[in-house]
Parts: sequence; C-alpha cells; structure tokens
Amino acid sequence: MRHVSWTLAALLACAALPAAAEEPAADPGAESEAPAGWLRGWTGKGEFGLVKTTGNTDSEAVNLKLEFVKQSELWRHRFFGAALTTSEDGDKDTERYQVEIQSDRKLTDRSYLFGAFRWDADKFGAYDPQLTLTAGYGRELMKSERHLLKAEIGAGYRDLEERISGASSSEAIIRFLVDDTWKITDNTEWVNRLLVESGSDNTFSQFNTGLAVAMNDKFAIKVGFEARHNSEVPPGDSDKTDTTTTVNLVYNFQ
Repeated sequence: MRHVSWTLAALLACAALPAAAEEPAADPGAESEAPAGWLRGWTGKGEFGLVKTTGNTDSEAVNLKLEFVKQSELWRHRFFGAALTTSEDGDKDTERYQVEIQSDRKLTDRSYLFGAFRWDADKFGAYDPQLTLTAGYGRELMKSERHLLKAEIGAGYRDLEERISGASSSEAIIRFLVDDTWKITDNTEWVNRLLVESGSDNTFSQFNTGLAVAMNDKFAIKVGFEARHNSEVPPGDSDKTDTTTTVNLVYNFQ
C-alpha cells in the first residue's frame, strides 16, 4: 500500500509563528525535560499529522507518535508508540499500531547492552500481530556535538500470526539496527533509522527518515517517510511493502 500524505500541521504552524518570533529556535529533536513528579528525568515528544492516502485505497488518515527517553549514569530507557488509521466512507481500511520498549545498560561511554520489545499490529497487513523480544550489543560509532551514529546487533524470539488464516508461528531471529541523527543547523535535524529482524520464515525491515525544523523551543514541523517490508507474505494476501509519507507537527514536552 502506498501512502501519500498531506497535513494540517502547516496551518497549526502559522498559529505558532508569533511565538516563534519571540522565542529562539531550538533543536527540533531535542526532547525537553518533563516536569517534576513521576515523569522526572524523562524527555519526550509527540507528533500529529493528518494524512491523505492513495494507492490500494483512497482515504484520509490520522497518524500519531509518542516517544519518551530517560537517561542516567548507567541506564537509558526508551518508550515509543505510534498509531496510523485511515477510513473511507466511515469504514476503516488501514489500522496499524506499534509499541517499542528498550533498556540499555551502558558498558563504556560509547558501548552498551540492550534488551528490546516490539509489538506491531497491522489490522490490514499480512501479519497481525508481530511480537519480538531481543537482546544484544550496541555501540555509538560516531559521536560529536552535531552527529550521532549508532548500531545494534542482537538475537531473540519472534511470534507472529497471519491475519487472514490465523496461523501462528514462532522463530529465532537476528536483529540489526542503525540509527543516525544529524543536527544540520541549530534548528534543523535529520534522522534516519533502519531496523531489520530476520528469521527463517520472514525478514521484517523498517526504514524511517525524517527532517525536522524547529519553530521555537516547543514546536517543530517534520517531514517523514517510512517503508516497511516483509520478505514473505501468505499467497494472495497483502503487498510485501508499505510506504508512508507524512508531514507532522511535533511538540516537545516540558
């Protein structure tokens, strides 16, 4: 399924321009510290976009993303959630949810061990759901004030269910991740992320790229692209590859 997006974020951005004129531009990817209380120590950001899709279906959609990160001297924790829904004439034709939870135990300034959980529910895809548990080793390959490139490799377990037949299977997998963040200017950031989970029955790949431009210390506009691919799908079922292009309004929590 191919998704081409349009958004109301630009209209919301216009409303935020007066504030942008009064406040200095901020790093679009910088996640502001949360207030005191149970969120103490966490940073976070949320994204919202209104999407128009064409391809297998012609419809409108809403996509939401939420991410929180907490770092300490030895530990780093990350929570990520995303939802994409589309409807046509009141009937849903795309409904996808993702949850990722990861904890890293630092070994050195640049290397760490990780444990990761991923849950992916695609109500109109080939598999619903996919669930993976993995552990492994990660390293920051390049690290500077403006650029961070890290890679992870690990192994684990995947459980998936075919959406139409309901047949389920479990298998061992190898997990590979590359995450690149480049602060191009003081208010512009480019992020690329490639995740591969490979087993004997199926290899799942997901690539995300996004360019964010900050308007002030709280709001940014982000153009993003996502490609998801399953190497094997049941005969006559869904396409192997889905792509989504979005324009989102980003809010940095404080």
